[in-house]
Amino acid sequence: MIMTPRLSKVMLTAHITFSLGWFGTVAAFLVLSIAGITGNEELVKACYLGMDLIAWFVILPFCLCSLLTGLNQSLFTHWGLFKHWWIVVKLILTLLATVVLLVHMQPISYLAKIASDSPLTLSELTSLRIRLIADAGAAMLVLLATTTISVYKPWGKVQLVFALPKFQPTTKRPLGLYLLIGFIAVLVLFIVLHMMNGGMHH
Repeated sequence: MIMTPRLSKVMLTAHITFSLGWFGTVAAFLVLSIAGITGNEELVKACYLGMDLIAWFVILPFCLCSLLTGLNQSLFTHWGLFKHWWIVVKLILTLLATVVLLVHMQPISYLAKIASDSPLTLSELTSLRIRLIADAGAAMLVLLATTTISVYKPWGKVQLVFALPKFQPTTKRPLGLYLLIGFIAVLVLFIVLHMMNGGMHH
C-alpha cells in the first residue's frame, strides 16, 4: 500500500524532525559526558543526572521514532525497503545505533545513581566514563553518515547476483515485511536477554 502524497510529506517531515532531534541531543550528551570527566564534583553530579534524563526522555524516544518513521517511509512509498542500497545501508546503521543505545542505557543510569549518592572523583569509573564519551562520538558519526546517505542516495538499486526460483505468492504482503518483523523480533529477544543478564555488568 502506497501512502498519499500529503501523508507521505507529513511522515517525511516527522522523520527529518526526529532524526535531527536525535543528532542534536546526542551532541548535547557528548558535551555533558566530556564535562562529567573534567569538572568539579557539583558539575559532575549535574552532568550525569542530566545525561540520564536526556538519554531516557529525549534520545531514546527520538531514536525509536526516527527508526519507525524511516521504516514507514520505505515500506509505504515507492522507495521500498530493499530496492536501493542507500536505504539498506541506512537501515543497518540505524538499527546498529539503536542496539548500542539500548545496551548502554543501564550504565548511564548507573553512573547517574552513583553520582547522586556520593561525589565522583576523577579516578572513579574512568573507563566507563570515557566509554560513554567514545560511544557518543561514534553515534554522532553514524548519524552524520545516515544524513549524508539520505541526501546523496549513492550506490544505485539493489541487484540480485543470482536468480531466485519463481514461486506463486499466496499473500499480498511483501516478503521484505516478514523479514523485517523477524529481524526486529530477534533484536528484541537479544535486548531482553542482555538486560536479564545485567547489561554491561555494572
